[in-house]
Amino acid sequence: MDDNTTKDAKGAPSMIKRRDFLKYSIAAVSGAALFSSLPPGMRTAAWAAGSDGVETTKAKLGFIALTDAAPLFVADEKGFFAKHGMTDVEVLKQSSWGTTRDNLVLGSARNGIDGAHILTPMPYLITTGAMTANNIPTPMYILARLNLGGQCISVGQEYANLKLGVDSQPFKAALEAKKATGKPVSAAMTFPGGTHDLWMRYWLAAGGIDPNSDISTIVVPPAQMVANMKVGSMDTFCVCEPWNEQLINQKIGYTALTTSELWHNHPEKALGMRADWVDANPNAAQALIKAVMEAQMFCEDPANREEVAKICSKRRWINAPFNDVVERMKGNFDYGNGKVVENSDNQMRYWKDNASYPYKSHDKWFITEDIRWGYLPQDLDMDALVDKVNREDLWRAAATSLGVPAEQIPTSTSRGVETFFDGKTFDPENPMAYLDSLAIKAMS
Repeated sequence: MDDNTTKDAKGAPSMIKRRDFLKYSIAAVSGAALFSSLPPGMRTAAWAAGSDGVETTKAKLGFIALTDAAPLFVADEKGFFAKHGMTDVEVLKQSSWGTTRDNLVLGSARNGIDGAHILTPMPYLITTGAMTANNIPTPMYILARLNLGGQCISVGQEYANLKLGVDSQPFKAALEAKKATGKPVSAAMTFPGGTHDLWMRYWLAAGGIDPNSDISTIVVPPAQMVANMKVGSMDTFCVCEPWNEQLINQKIGYTALTTSELWHNHPEKALGMRADWVDANPNAAQALIKAVMEAQMFCEDPANREEVAKICSKRRWINAPFNDVVERMKGNFDYGNGKVVENSDNQMRYWKDNASYPYKSHDKWFITEDIRWGYLPQDLDMDALVDKVNREDLWRAAATSLGVPAEQIPTSTSRGVETFFDGKTFDPENPMAYLDSLAIKAMS
């Protein structure tokens, strides 16, 4: 093919001469520059005139350095936000979940953020004011789930001989022996009432360890877990990748279990937004959901997993060695204790198995567990709160608009009765029966 031709979108030669191509390219760049120089209000109007009409092209989204934030990284790097008209989305690293909460309470109007990659229970804890300064509520919405599974519970190398797994009973005797020498024992999680806190508490309690009296629970930001384990600040922690893999690569500890071994394909992180932002910008909210959906599909494809790992490892995002990210991103788990699983059924899901859809029944489990441990009151109207926060209706609208096949759109807001590794079951129609079945809990 002569160098005066280019290829069209299907790869066929197109008879656009180089000088014309340059002319058109310069015009396009000039137009983009002109567009970006317009005041925000005019920019929005200009977009609306030629599209479905996003009310704003801007959104500030927070994230924590974890691989389940990959859909936001990919949506930014692959241009999915811009594709759907959200040309001015900022994806901003947060130092901790507490910082994420504080910046959501502020909102972008006060130099905070509009939404975030977030622990699924946090929008409920923020909406109710249960975990905000002075207990002042800040209404939030959950627009999508970002992933299923993918978290792990790790323990220090001093427990290597136990080869701990889903059964935490052997851990109890080891902790008691350590306490008898006068040394403290502690379990680290990332936010009170958040997913990691609840996975850790479930695992410990199932083995007869009371997380309120037998061990101290401490809050440590995800990126600081490995360093704290190295200096002996905790005996066990629960967090997402790449920090469990990094712990093993640094020979400081090992993975006892993936959290999907506690509850297969459990819900994990969400795309949470301030309710007032969504209410003021419903079309922009739909655009964000569609961009995230496309990114989730990209992340799910095994052919893209290595590229996603490279993206995650960048300094801008997680800032961790590629080798600490890639294997578990591909579904391969070396637990660091002799156990190796290739293409694990418990690997993180971004799109497969309805990973993106925010089931209301799952949110009810998180609320029930937060009641179990005293973070939320027992007399809470669970259904009313879930209906207020969970906007699966917006997810469905976005999925339909995006052309997601009907078979990939759940027909019910409930995934039904869930069964855990220890045989306990959670029926979202009867949360109290589940609570009654649990021997260890903080509530009376």
